[in-house]
Amino acid sequence: MPEYKVRSRFFAPPPEFDGCFTSFYHLDLTVEVGGTICDHLQPEWAGIRFMAGSRPLAQLGETSVERPRFAASGPSALPTYFEIGSTRLWGVGFMPLGWCRFIDVEAKILANQTCDGERHPAFAKFAPLADILCDPEIDDQAQFEAICDTMRGLMQPTRNDEKIRRVHRALVDENLSSVSEFAKEAGLSTRSLERICSRYFGFAPKLLMRRQRFMRSLTTFMLREGSKWTDAMDEHYHYQAQFTREFQTFMGMSPSAYASKEHPILTAFVEARARIWGPPAQTLDKPA
Repeated sequence: MPEYKVRSRFFAPPPEFDGCFTSFYHLDLTVEVGGTICDHLQPEWAGIRFMAGSRPLAQLGETSVERPRFAASGPSALPTYFEIGSTRLWGVGFMPLGWCRFIDVEAKILANQTCDGERHPAFAKFAPLADILCDPEIDDQAQFEAICDTMRGLMQPTRNDEKIRRVHRALVDENLSSVSEFAKEAGLSTRSLERICSRYFGFAPKLLMRRQRFMRSLTTFMLREGSKWTDAMDEHYHYQAQFTREFQTFMGMSPSAYASKEHPILTAFVEARARIWGPPAQTLDKPA
């Protein structure tokens, strides 16, 4: 692994966007001249990323992109493998309410997919931001304001806001243990819960619950240096073999294989996010 340095900065979206975005974040990655680093992004909500400098090679599920300046992805329950060199990156994460207000495609259709945002019809509306966010001569504050202005112009009124918020609030409850309990906490029938989850969250309720449980475990492990997987496992896992199977499902490798690899960007980002923003991963953010 070449020498590298990662610096993250998080910007709180204005109150008018409450519940729409995980955060607006800026990341500076410096890698020794000619070098690249690789990592695996964990499962997350949908997002758009703009690069000024090196552009990534990335793969998510059966989809891949090769060096776009504007990369986009739907919600994921799989890892995103990427390789990149020195760059300045802006990222915007869309919560389910944000998907409802900004994206005109059902989330399940774009789940576990990555693409060149400038070429994909669902994300092309954000492409004008690339000229601003990919220009290293424009300062961070001006770029942040450009993101806010663009989102103000694109946000659409919706009728399902409160249902989405209720589902999201129920989903991040660490005590949730069954789909029927999930539906009850959200104040919906099981069938209505399934429709809302498919349309705006990207996955069936049971898979979303499994992803939450897994992400709580993964981020706990990453934030406790020198910890063991057994210490990080969520209390809803009944035995280690179950956790190992889930790890293979969500990260495409075993826990031991993951622990043996370097995670130069993700580890630094998770630690900075937890220290500055609160929750260490966007899937653990509360809806408002």
